[in-house]
Amino acid sequence: MARPYYLLSPWPWRAAAYLLTGAVTGVVVLVGLVALVAVGGVLAVVLVGLPLLALVAFAGLPVAALERRRLRLVDADDAPGTHVEPPAPGLRSWLTTRLTERATWRELGHTLLAACLLWPAEALLLTVALFLPLATIATPVLLATVGEGRETKVLKAWTVTGWPAALGAAALGVLLLAAGAYAVGVAAGARAALTRLLVAPRGGDPEARVVELTRSRARLVDAFEAERRRIERDLHDGAQQRLVALAMTLGLARLDAPPGGPLAEQLARAHEEAGAALAELRELIHGIHPKVLADYGLEAAVADAADRSPVPVDVEFARPAPRLPQAVEAAAYFVVREALANVARHSGARRARITAEHRHGRLVLELRDDGRGGADPARGTGLTGLADRVSALDGRLTLTSPPGGPTLLRVEIPCEPSEPSEPSELTEATEATEAT
Repeated sequence: MARPYYLLSPWPWRAAAYLLTGAVTGVVVLVGLVALVAVGGVLAVVLVGLPLLALVAFAGLPVAALERRRLRLVDADDAPGTHVEPPAPGLRSWLTTRLTERATWRELGHTLLAACLLWPAEALLLTVALFLPLATIATPVLLATVGEGRETKVLKAWTVTGWPAALGAAALGVLLLAAGAYAVGVAAGARAALTRLLVAPRGGDPEARVVELTRSRARLVDAFEAERRRIERDLHDGAQQRLVALAMTLGLARLDAPPGGPLAEQLARAHEEAGAALAELRELIHGIHPKVLADYGLEAAVADAADRSPVPVDVEFARPAPRLPQAVEAAAYFVVREALANVARHSGARRARITAEHRHGRLVLELRDDGRGGADPARGTGLTGLADRVSALDGRLTLTSPPGGPTLLRVEIPCEPSEPSEPSELTEATEATEAT
């Protein structure tokens, strides 16, 4: 509007079209809302009208979608929606998501504001800024036709009795129309700014962005765990099986080699090296993602980690112990494994205890030891990385470790039980082969 050629550009007409369509939309929405409430109120006696009254809460959705399209008349920037995608398909998930997000209620507020207050103001402004100046400009035409060249009334308030006065009124109308064009531009800009603030904020809705970031972080965690399981499976079914075959071949070769000779000694060393490599590979596979965790759950995996710990560890899981989402079980397991490693290396503890339970939609896991205490995440014990891993699941890790002990590590992760999965026949056969 600050440019000198604003009046000659399409923007005044686009602003007028924006306000005019806004006034028409407001009237239609007002009539629709009144009809919906009236019909729903009458039919509410027989419970049929209750769903109609509930639809009022979602009245802002289609109106906001139309408003985002109308913004293109006066705003060149994109006007995306601010709603988040439902976490699951289905009507129930959609309704729950829409009723709990702020964008729905902001759009409903904008709809009520447009239907009750904005459209009368837009209609009045268009009348004063455009219709009255255009009627004034038409004074010479009215004088020549209706007034038969003698007299006419301008806006039914000002009598014009001659051509000089009629031409002066037309000139005044041109000036008023130019001023009205600027007034319409200002009003359209203010109206568009209010609409964008309520239904299409620039940069997106902060709440929607937080929800989307949370979901994308959860997807990254799931993808990371899936990749770990894929690597573990490839190593288990590929390299480990080849090493097993190599060890068996070397064992058979030792049986065929003459005893006491140099060939027998070399085959014995090769057989031992193959066995050591196989043991190291099994430890590596177990560290990446233990099969006991995938097949039997967190309780069995924690018990297995406790058996491997050089410090005696008591494990207690509250009953019932349901299966949890894979990402939650993996995070809790690696917290336990790292914590037990720290207990063995740094605490000087004689005994440790692990307790876990699922209550009120949260997994609560605690690890205590009777060591010297003084654990500090800043000293590079891996606690910071564990806290980051837990926080990626919206969980919390707290550590209490005063000098002299004892040390308490507490993990809380929000989660819901998942369906248990039976161990596969391949897994059971592989475990039997490894035991053999």
